[in-house]
Amino acid sequence: MDNRHEAGFEIVAREDFSDVTFLLEIDHPLMAKAARPGQFVITILHDHGERIPLTIADFDRERGTVTLVIQAAGKSTREMQQTCRVGTRLLSVTGPMGEPTDLGDVRKVVLVGGGLGVAPVFPQARAYKENGAYVIGIIGFRTKELVFWEDKFKACCDEFIICSDDGSVGIKGLVTEGIKRAIRKHGDIDRLVAIGPPIMMKAAAETTRPHGIETVVSLNPIMVDGTGMCGGCRVKIGDGIKFACVDGPEFDGHEVDFDDLMNRLQRYKADEKLAFEKWSEDCRQQLPEDSDPAAAGPAASGPERQQPQVDAGMFDGTYRMGMPKGK
Repeated sequence: MDNRHEAGFEIVAREDFSDVTFLLEIDHPLMAKAARPGQFVITILHDHGERIPLTIADFDRERGTVTLVIQAAGKSTREMQQTCRVGTRLLSVTGPMGEPTDLGDVRKVVLVGGGLGVAPVFPQARAYKENGAYVIGIIGFRTKELVFWEDKFKACCDEFIICSDDGSVGIKGLVTEGIKRAIRKHGDIDRLVAIGPPIMMKAAAETTRPHGIETVVSLNPIMVDGTGMCGGCRVKIGDGIKFACVDGPEFDGHEVDFDDLMNRLQRYKADEKLAFEKWSEDCRQQLPEDSDPAAAGPAASGPERQQPQVDAGMFDGTYRMGMPKGK
């Protein structure tokens, strides 16, 4: 039976990569047809939910689906982790938003993803390959257990490098070690694209700066409406101000004021903490008196169980923090 006339957008697949990172594949034929690498959507879980900007991690035009990879880092994303299952629906998935990646006539490109930034850099790697470029993929994680989509990258990369903080897989060290290796081997790199935590993108830009390699980053400022009206996502680019939602999210990494970006991302941390604690307490109060909080899922187990050592990609191109609405 075709249930697409029902309200919302059905989740047709889910995969959990770790205790905080999960994938949702959503039935949305129009979105799948329109989506381009580099763009994002704004999701709303339910009629009391906040707007959550998430970069598109994949899309399948034939199946009519869009894929999002999410990290449970705040109240709303943790609520999604708890409630989003195959067959359930998201109230709203709006987009695609933002400017798509300009592939240009790049002949050799390095695609760098750190932590959760691995997900949104994948469709770019595939698009550059389909456009005829020589693709060098570099992805970084804290440890081997957090690695995902290795096979997908190998399928569209001419060269592929994994970096890990603890050396449990690939090169021991940060993604900048992989970038340095690629630069030493290739003197004709046209462009580097980096998606990940701001500190990682800043390090990537500084690594390429002495070599004059064009460097593109996908920024993750606080975002509310996603259409340029609120100004919440403004970022300093060179001597000017841009809105990441309509002018980006991709910008020249050598022109970005990363320190200002990182300061702005911390602005609502206290509000987010309070909202999460209230939500956790509400979850506990809804449990039967004789139940085990741990058996009801992580959200019901209290704030201490909801403070995992999250992957380094929590503030990257995939999880764009929304202005608090009870968060």
